[in-house]
Amino acid sequence: MTPRFLIALATAGSALVLASAFVFQALGYAPCHLCLLQRWPHAAAIAIGLVILALRLPGWSGLAGMIAALTTMGLGIYHSGVERHIFAGPSDCTSSAVDSSLSAADLMAQINSAPLVRCDEIPWEMFGVTMANLNVIASAVLAVIWLMAYLKSRPAL
Repeated sequence: MTPRFLIALATAGSALVLASAFVFQALGYAPCHLCLLQRWPHAAAIAIGLVILALRLPGWSGLAGMIAALTTMGLGIYHSGVERHIFAGPSDCTSSAVDSSLSAADLMAQINSAPLVRCDEIPWEMFGVTMANLNVIASAVLAVIWLMAYLKSRPAL
C-alpha cells in the first residue's frame, strides 16, 4: 500500500464517519454539544487528505491528518467518560443538581434555556457500545492509517 493510497483511505474513513453521524442525525438522533465537537476534526482530516492528494504533498504531511484523528479520538474518550458519569461534562450539556435557592420563575427560565440534548445521556447503544465509543474506535484506526502513510513515506534507514 502506497502512502497516497493510505491517505485516500484515511480521508474516506473520516468521510464515512462524518456521513454516518449525519445519517444518525437524520434518523432522529440529535447530536449533543460533544458529538458536534467530535465532527470537526473529521472534517479537518477530510480537508487535509484532499489537499495532500490534490497537491501531491509528501506523505509526511499526513501527520496533520493523524493529529486530527487523535483529536477526535480524545474528544470521544472524554465524551464516553461523560456518558458513563466518569468525568464531569461541560456545564452547557450535562445535568446538574438543582439550585434550591432559585425562585420558581428562575428555575423555569433555567429549564427553558437548557439544551435539548444532554451529553451525559446515552441516546443509542448496541452491546454496551455507544456512538462516542464507536468514534473512538474508528478514530484510532484512522490515526494508525495516517501513521502508516507517514512511515511508508520516510526514506529507508
